Amino acid sequence: MTEPIIAFREASKVFTARSGDVRAVDGVSFDISPGEIFGVIGYSGAGKSTLVRLINALEPATSGSVVVDGLDLTTLPESRLRQVRAGIGMIFQQFNLLGSRSVAKNVSYPLEVAGWPKAERAARVAELLDFVGIADKAGVYPAKLSGGQKQRVGIARALATNPRILLADECTSALDPETTADVLALLRRVNTELGITVVVITHEMDVVRSLCDRVAVMEHGRVVELDDTYRVFSTPQHPVSRRFVASALKDRPTADVLERLRGRHPGRLVTVGVDDAGHSTATMNEVLREAGVDSTVVFGGITEVAQRPYGSLTLELTGQPASIQQGVTALRAFSDVVDLGTASDPHEDPSMATPRGSSDGGTPDGPPAMPPPRTRRPGSGLFGGGSSHLPIGDGRTS
Repeated sequence: MTEPIIAFREASKVFTARSGDVRAVDGVSFDISPGEIFGVIGYSGAGKSTLVRLINALEPATSGSVVVDGLDLTTLPESRLRQVRAGIGMIFQQFNLLGSRSVAKNVSYPLEVAGWPKAERAARVAELLDFVGIADKAGVYPAKLSGGQKQRVGIARALATNPRILLADECTSALDPETTADVLALLRRVNTELGITVVVITHEMDVVRSLCDRVAVMEHGRVVELDDTYRVFSTPQHPVSRRFVASALKDRPTADVLERLRGRHPGRLVTVGVDDAGHSTATMNEVLREAGVDSTVVFGGITEVAQRPYGSLTLELTGQPASIQQGVTALRAFSDVVDLGTASDPHEDPSMATPRGSSDGGTPDGPPAMPPPRTRRPGSGLFGGGSSHLPIGDGRTS
C-alpha cells in the first residue's frame, strides 16, 4: 500500500485572541496520496487556508501531527522545516509577484535563494516559462500582465525547485471564468505530466468539479465530509456539501421555477438523474415509447464532475395516466426519478434548495439551509459515455 504524501492525525491549530481561543483547525485526520489532486472547500472562516499552511508549517500545529513525505513537521526544528518547504510549491490568490522584477526574474528568485548557478537558473526559467505558455513574456514586468498571465508566472515560480507538492490557495478567485478554466487546465498538466501532488484550497465548487480527484468539505475547523469528488456531487451527505453542490449544478428547478413550469406544461413532470452508468438516451426513449408516453425536456443540465457526466433532466410526460405510471416505474429501474406531479396534483422535490432568508435556517448573508440529500443509487443513470453541458429547451421525443 502506497504511503500518503501528506497525513493529518488529529491536527489542530488554535489562535489566541482577546475574546478567547479560536480553533481554526479542530482535530483533523485524513491522508492525501502521492499524485492526486485533492480539494479542500469551505465557506469563509471554515479553516481551509489555515489547514494548507499546516502542510508547509507556515503555521505550526498546536496539537496532533502533520506528516509530509514521511516527516512529522511538528517535531522538526526550523532549519529542517526550510528544507522541507523547498519541496513544496505554493500559488496565491493575489499572485504575490515582485513588481520590480521581470517575469523571468520572478521565476528565478527561488532558485537564487536555493543557490543554483546562473546558467542552470537561466535554463530552468526558460523551461518553466515555456511549460506555462508565457515564454514570450520573460522580459515583461508584472504591471503589464493580465491576471491569467500573472498566475502563470506564479505557477512557474512555484515549480522552480522541482517540488513534489503544489499548494494552490484560492488561486482562481481573482480570475474571470475563461481564465480560470485555462489555469485549471494548466494545473491538471502539472499533475499529469510532472506527477506533482496538487492540493487546492477553494470556496468555488466549480473548481472542485472540474479539477479534483477527491475533496474534503470543511466547516468550523472540522472536515465534515471527505470522499471521491463524483460521490460528493452525486450523493452529498452533509448540509454544507449539499449547499455547495446546489450552487454548482443548478440542474433542478427551484420552487419558483417549478411553479412556472407547471403553468406552461400541463403534463406530469419528473426529474431524472443523469450519470455515467452506461445507459444512453436511447434507453430512456425506448422505455417511454414502449409505455406509450411522449416526453419533453423542460429543464435541467448535464455537466462534467471529475471528468464524468452528471446532472439531471426534468421531463414533461404526456399520455394515458396508466401508461405514464408504467413509464415512470420503468425509468426507476435505470435511474433516480423524482415525481413532481402535475399542476392539479403537485409533488415536492425533497432535494430542492430553499430560498435564501427562508425560515429553515438560511440567512440573507449566508448560504441557505438544505433538506435531505439526493439519493442516487450506485450504478444508476440513463446517459453514459461522453459528457457535455447540455443546453435545455423544449424538445419533444416520442
